[in-house]
Formats: sequence, C-alpha cells, structure tokens
Amino acid sequence: MKIYYDDIEFEDEEVFELFVLRRYLTKHYGYDQAIEFINTIDIKTLAKSLGKQDIGFFCEYFLRSIFVPSDDNEAKKLSPDHYELWELANRIFIKDEIDKANIVCPRCFAKTTIFDLAVIVWCVCYEESIFTILINKDKDGATKFLEEIKKVFLGSEKIIENFGYLIDRKKFTVNQAEIQFTNGCDLQSVGSNTSIRGRKYNGKRPTLVIGDDAQDDKDILTEEARNKKYDLWCKQVEEVGNTATYRMVNGVRTKVNKATKIISIGTILHLNCLISRLSRNNSYYTILKRAIILEEGQTVDDIFETPLWLDCKKLYFNPKDPNPIESAKQFYLEHKEEMHFPVLWEDSWDCFDDLAVKFWENRQTFMSEKMNDGTSIGEKWFKSITEHNKEYIDSFRFTKTMMCIDTASTVGKRSDYTCIVVGSETDNEFVCIKDIVMKKFLFKDYCKEVIKVLERNEDVRTIYIEKQTYSGSDVTEIKSLIYKNPKLKGRRFEFINENQRRNKDEKISTIIDGVNNGKIIFNSECDDSQEAIQQMREFQGCDYSAHDDFPDVVAELCTRIKELKTRSILRVGSINDLYKRR
Repeated sequence: MKIYYDDIEFEDEEVFELFVLRRYLTKHYGYDQAIEFINTIDIKTLAKSLGKQDIGFFCEYFLRSIFVPSDDNEAKKLSPDHYELWELANRIFIKDEIDKANIVCPRCFAKTTIFDLAVIVWCVCYEESIFTILINKDKDGATKFLEEIKKVFLGSEKIIENFGYLIDRKKFTVNQAEIQFTNGCDLQSVGSNTSIRGRKYNGKRPTLVIGDDAQDDKDILTEEARNKKYDLWCKQVEEVGNTATYRMVNGVRTKVNKATKIISIGTILHLNCLISRLSRNNSYYTILKRAIILEEGQTVDDIFETPLWLDCKKLYFNPKDPNPIESAKQFYLEHKEEMHFPVLWEDSWDCFDDLAVKFWENRQTFMSEKMNDGTSIGEKWFKSITEHNKEYIDSFRFTKTMMCIDTASTVGKRSDYTCIVVGSETDNEFVCIKDIVMKKFLFKDYCKEVIKVLERNEDVRTIYIEKQTYSGSDVTEIKSLIYKNPKLKGRRFEFINENQRRNKDEKISTIIDGVNNGKIIFNSECDDSQEAIQQMREFQGCDYSAHDDFPDVVAELCTRIKELKTRSILRVGSINDLYKRR
C-alpha cells in the first residue's frame, strides 16, 4: 500500500509518520530541535503531545485514512486553503484568539470533514470541549453526522491506541441525537429548527456550538423567513453558552475560563441569509472562499465569455446534436490548456465537469453555492431568451405535448393575466413553447379561448389547469364546450386540476438555466409572444416583479411535461364518452 503526501510516495507507514512528525515539529520548534525530540522522546508520546498543539498534525497523523490519499482510501490531496482552515482552528481552540467564526466555503469543499469532524474529534480526544452542540439544517443531517463521528471513534486504530475506547454503548448514552463519551465529554446533534435554549450537560452550558449548513432553501425564500433564521441564531445560539471568565491573578487580569466557541459553516444562499449576515457581523471572524479564483476586477462571466468557452457552450447546448455533452467535452479536452482557469481545489474540481457545466445549467445556484456571491439577488433572472418562428419549431421531432393554464378572474389594471401555453418536449429533452396566450379574461371568454387553442394544437392530450381561482368550474365548462365542438369532441383529453402548493420563486428558479441556455425555446409568432416574453425578461423574483404569470406557467409546464409518458400512451376516455356516461 502506498501513501501519497507532499508529492512523495511512502510505502512504509512508519516512515510516513516520522516524516509528518518531523514536518510539524520543525514548524513549531525548528529543524534541529525537531530531530532532537524524535531521537530522545517516545514517538507515541511525542505525537500525542504535538497533536494537542496543532490540529492539522492531529488530522494528518491520527486521522490519516480520512485526510491523506493512499491506496486504501478515497481521500484527495488537500489544497492550501484546507490547511488555512486548520490554522484558523488552531487560533480558535489552541491559541484562544477567536471566540466566533464564520467559515464560508463552496459546496463540495469538504468543509464539514475538514472542520466539523476534525475539530470535534480533536476536542473530544483532548477534552477541550466538555459539551458540544452541532446544528445541522435538518434532523437527518444531524443523525448522519453523529454516525460519521461514531465510525471514527469505533474504527480508527490510531485513536483507540492513543486515546482509548471513548465510546461505550453499554454504560453511556449513544444514540441518533447524542454521544456521551467515556472521558466525560458530550456531543449532541440537532436540526436547525430545534430549540437549544437553556441546554446543559451535567449542569454545564455548551462549550462549543457549531452550525453546519444551519439554513436551507426554505429559510431564504422571504424576508420574514430570513429575519426569523437570523434572529433565532442571535437569540438562541449566541446566548446558549458562557462568556469568558477573568480574575485578578498576582495583580494581573487573567482569563481563567474560555468563552463558548461559536462556529458557523456554510455557503451564501441569499444576500441577507444567515451566513451572509454573519459575514457582516463584526463580532465574527469570517473566512470566505470561492471555487474559481478570480483576478482583481474579474468576474465569472469574464471567464465563460471568452471565445473558446463560448464555442464550448454552443456545442453543449446544440439542439441538433444527439450527444451535445460529449461534443462539448471533447472540444474542452482538445483546448484544455488554453481554457484552464485557477480553482480553489485543483485535485478535486475539473474546469469543465465540475464548474463550467454547473454554471451553464444553473447559474444562480452556482454563484451562490460555488462562488458565495449573493449580489445577484434582485437582478433579472432571464438574461437570454431563445425565440424562433413556427417553421423552425415545427422542424423538431416531439415526443410529448401538453397545455398548461394559469388562471386569473379579474380584468383590472393591476389584475394578473390568464396564461395559456402549449409546450412540447423533443427527443433530446429540449422544450418548445409552441403556443402562447397571455390576456386578461373573464370566465366565459377564457373558456372559449382554451377551445381555440385546442383547435389549432391537435397534438394536445393533457391539460393542466390551476385550481385555486375557479375550483374546477372552468374544467366543467371547458369539457362542455369540447363536447359541443365537432372538431374536438372525438379527441381524448386528460385534465389535471390541482392547487398550487409549491413556492413560485422556487418553481420558476428551475427553468432559469433552461431559458438562458436555449433549452427552452419560444415561438415568436404568437399574438401575445412579445408581451409574454418581455414579462419573462423583466422577472426578478416574485417580490421584485410586477407580474409572474408567464414565467410561472412555463415553469409549471416544464416540470409536468417531464412526468408525462412518451407521446399518447394515456388511457383516458374521450369527452364524448364522459358525457354518454352521465
């Protein structure tokens, strides 16, 4: 078995351990003193003592299988920024320089493993935190984390050999929410909506609280939700522990007890989300990292709008190519050296697969979760809309078609629009919005308009109608009109009449990249095309937009059409048959 560290291949674990020991001893004491220590002090004693002085050494020596690549694990070479996080941990827990920290790092940067797991294991082994609370975004995440902690203490030979068996299921509480360790430490893991007010262990308040992704998408959807999450953190998390204790010792004011350490770890989901607001809170030390390392004044768009990346994007979103992803990937591989840009974790992230594709497919999520940039909130969501005439759209081979209707009941100046769209999915999963009606109708006029749209779209078999406005009375009227219409009464239709339950912003966000990348194509020749498409161009989120009717109905169609079976395998009786049964 080989161990890969510092660009050296070690075939002997003892040699690797001595190398790491010498490296960190040199860091703290200089080379000559490091060699003297190694030659005069028992290696096991030396390593345990050094682990208490340096969390980075503790991780690479005692938790090698997690943090150092070798033939028997899947670890990746760490980046300099991972070591920076361990140095921050040293400043917090060993040097006691920082009480509150906000660690803002991209998704998939291993921040939970590097900081949460490493720090908590270290704190338990050296009894540096008697009572630790870990806050995760939900109960499931909290439970999974405790399982990972248990694996370390039960499965790591180095930990057991040097610190003993710290988990005893027979004598101490060990369950999905809590681990009582044999050395007197306690770890509790909770979901972010669980109250921790007044929590104590053996009469002691928490000595460490870590919030790891202590917010989710629901916590950022409205201003009220964002304020509630931040207030909850300030009122509960920041008040659950102790402040530092100082006493006069020999005439000098001396700290005799550390303050409770409070750590937030996550990504920025919104300009005013919990993580973003903590980064502006002067009582927190914030470290912020982005997946793509930008030069001063440079933006992500500057990178992906260079000629080679634009050519690559065109290949990736080519609707006529049966395998556009492979074509784009091949282009990238042919020009990899010229298209490369610096990234935060070179050993883990590929410029094409892990960054460019994610940026193209979901720019908003990429900017939030990979670049920790919440400044795009309030910007227009749809920056590029692909329009073509009817002849071009009809040249595609469609596999399934449906109609979606978002209704409105009034026709005043501030009223919403009734939106009727017909969309079809192609065999390579592009969606064409073939017919668009966006007007303010009263009930009967709206029902008659549906009939007109059905007459000119003979491939429609499934009709979704939002239920909130008319509670199904419009479906009854439309069925009656179909029965009376000689062109339609022989056709088979399936009606879906359901209430809207999903948050609109959340739903509309699912089509941002499909629209911007041309995977959703709009017919430019319908009477209402230009007004509807302009509404989409102006959309900035429901809270910041005058109307959301057209983006909402397009998002509804794109979501539902993927759930339809291919073409018309629908076993639905005709309207004529339905009326005969009455």
